[in-house]
Amino acid sequence: MSTTLITGARLLDAAGAREGWLLLDGDRIASIGGVRPGETADSAAVMDALPSADTVLDFAGRTVTPGFIDLHGHGGGGAAYDNGADEIAAALAVHRAHGTTRSVISLVANPLEHVQASLALVAELAAADPTIVGSHLEGPFLAIGRRGAHAPEFLREPDAATIEALLESGGGAIRQVTIAPELPGALDAVRQFAEGGVVVAVGHTEADEHAARAAFDAGASLVTHIFNAMPGIHHRDPGPIVAGFDDERVTLELVLDGVHVHPSVAQMTFRAAPHRVALVTDAMAAAGGDDGYYRLGSLNVDVRGGIAHLAGTSTIAGSTLTQDAALRCAITVAGVDEAAAVEALTATPARVLGRSHEWGMLAPNFAADLVVLDAEWNVERVWAAGHVVEAAE
Repeated sequence: MSTTLITGARLLDAAGAREGWLLLDGDRIASIGGVRPGETADSAAVMDALPSADTVLDFAGRTVTPGFIDLHGHGGGGAAYDNGADEIAAALAVHRAHGTTRSVISLVANPLEHVQASLALVAELAAADPTIVGSHLEGPFLAIGRRGAHAPEFLREPDAATIEALLESGGGAIRQVTIAPELPGALDAVRQFAEGGVVVAVGHTEADEHAARAAFDAGASLVTHIFNAMPGIHHRDPGPIVAGFDDERVTLELVLDGVHVHPSVAQMTFRAAPHRVALVTDAMAAAGGDDGYYRLGSLNVDVRGGIAHLAGTSTIAGSTLTQDAALRCAITVAGVDEAAAVEALTATPARVLGRSHEWGMLAPNFAADLVVLDAEWNVERVWAAGHVVEAAE
């Protein structure tokens, strides 16, 4: 395996920034050096300490972060994750070019046999490709009144036999499931999935505060795209949003495209739940593509001005977001601290997935997942599992 030394860049992760260098060896970070703001060091000594490498790259004036991790996305580049291996590969290529180095493949509500086939396919792909983390069942256990872009005829109440069939089809690669906790049998479903090693999220729900808290006590530890597809905050009826804010065990997914959530609300979320925000794309096939007509599962989607709606309605149908755009929106529009914004794309989703020991930080023995960004937070180069990915134009 070849080694690559990155020099001259500002290295930024959840712990903050440092000026220094970073050595990659195959698919791992071998070593890292440099000083953080406020520290002092002899620059000559720092240069003398540079390790040798097969390739040396100077990224002066750039910022290097860990690779982005997306817990929730449905496609991109005109391709949808529900539509087979070729479309999964095409969509992932778009998101890789925008800095996402590890992806959870989210599936919308479909006929059960279709969902089971998709789960089996994702398990097979994840076994061969380390950048595919596994699958996310966003349906079918959703509230019909908060279904968003999920076909109502495929929604159902959870039962033990269906869950067991889904877990078996997923082959141990189901990473996340979204459940409306007010449905009959939902709390038992939360426990069954959690015992099966699946991260359970509260979402697409009519739940009040008490139902949401009961789900968290049963093992749910995530909220699917907080503020969206759930009751809002009322001063006499706080609902699932406040329940999620209050519970330190719970991570909050946030779609930060300037459409799903106002930037001021996003800033409030980062302040109210430090280290517990995970920026996700919820991207559908139009991400990285043009306006026009698309499909999301079995439903028609109309994309205008980069905003996706179910055709003929005002219902938002996922996003056209990439994670580099979410980072720019967080820092330059919402005013989120840069380290906190990067953390929400890296260390926090890594923790949700139980991979905080190897993903999401710039540190020795962590994965060689890197994003090189210019002064305007545009992606210039990406490494995913040690392999260079061409950045998007």
